[in-house]
Amino acid sequence: MSTLHLMVGLPCSGKTTLAKKLEQEHCALRSTPDEWHTRLFGLDLKDLGAHNVRHVLIEKMLWELGTRALSLGINVILDYGFWAKEERDFFRARALELGAGCQIHYLEVANTELLERLKSRNANLPSGTFHIPEDSLQEWMTWFQAPTPAKLESNH
Repeated sequence: MSTLHLMVGLPCSGKTTLAKKLEQEHCALRSTPDEWHTRLFGLDLKDLGAHNVRHVLIEKMLWELGTRALSLGINVILDYGFWAKEERDFFRARALELGAGCQIHYLEVANTELLERLKSRNANLPSGTFHIPEDSLQEWMTWFQAPTPAKLESNH
């Protein structure tokens, strides 16, 4: 049975680093939207509206690819962040409908540590990533809905 792996956490929590490790360990198809976005459109944050529309489209296309892979028995990693419980529940349910399991990987990092990591990241921006203003990350911290321990268990 294939498994859908959901990478949950805020920017700078280590989601992509863990996703790359899991990709090797589970012979999985990894989908990291920022990597696709920067390759297709560059660092297009000057027009935030167009950027957001493009990003949503990329996530939808990667999910379509992911559903096909899951139906073929291939493990899939979605490196989206999944800040909202409702979003995690939606993808978990879709995976189960496809006959796949679902594993949530929550990278819990203290807000002070996230802000320190952001400073370091912004000073030496890795390829395939966007510069994130500190005030944006602070705002996102208030939006994030951490998963409960019961929701972190694997559903197979």
